[in-house]
Amino acid sequence: MSDTSKATFEMYEDTADEWRWRLVHDNGNVIADSGEGYASKQRARGGIESVKTNAADAPVETVDH
Repeated sequence: MSDTSKATFEMYEDTADEWRWRLVHDNGNVIADSGEGYASKQRARGGIESVKTNAADAPVETVDH
């Protein structure tokens, strides 16, 4: 099994001039996104780094609504 990721983080500026990120699988599907705009590209990159650090081994929970 390869350790190479099949996804890429993309950063982009939205129509409100805020920075966002999305995680895109190599098949083109968006797996996740920032859900919020960031005031700077640096803060958006920080959001990506937070996901990489904090979610790598995150458990999956089922919640009732």
